[in-house]
This record gives sequence, structure tokens and C-alpha cells, in this order.
Amino acid sequence: MRRLLVIIESPYAANKQRSIAEHVAYAQQCLRDSLDRGEAPFASHLLYPGALDDAVPDDRMLGIHAGYEWGARADLIAFYTDYGWSGGMLLAQEHYEKIRRPIEFRRIQV
Repeated sequence: MRRLLVIIESPYAANKQRSIAEHVAYAQQCLRDSLDRGEAPFASHLLYPGALDDAVPDDRMLGIHAGYEWGARADLIAFYTDYGWSGGMLLAQEHYEKIRRPIEFRRIQV
């Protein structure tokens, strides 16, 4: 049986409540949740910061747009919201609504 290709959207950048490390740990929990649902998840914000500098605006946008290319081919975009919404997540929601990709909002109660 084919697994759904799912883009994982969750916060990455540090904010007043949480560090990047805490957001990365949360994103990994989101990946696990998606895998446990029988899906094949992808989280670009866990991959691209290793090659790009999120503090450099051009690098950040390069990573965001590369992630959108994966999202255009995904079956579902899953927004995990236990830790709130980041600016990148809001941009992603607007983008995916514009191109009419299926969106789901999830919580894993961390």
C-alpha cells in the first residue's frame, strides 16, 4: 500500500518561548507522529538549515522555496500547532492554500 507523502510544517526559528533546539526536537516528534500514521513525511526545515544559513534572508528564502517544490508534489501538508505558528508557517499556509494543496492541522500534545 502506498504511503501518503506529507509535508511537515512546524516552527523552526527561536522565539521568546523556545529555542531552535526545542523546535527541532518537536519537529522530530511530528515526523514520528506522521510515520506512526503510516505516512511518508518530509520536513525541509530539518534538512535545509544544515546546508543553508537561516539567518541569511536569501538562504532562508532558497530553503523555503525548495520546500514548496516538495509540497507541490505532496498528498498533504500537515501543520503541527502545539508550539504555535511561526512566520514561515504562515507563509506556507498562504502558499499552499493559493495552490490548493490539501491542508490538515494537527496537535500531538507535547
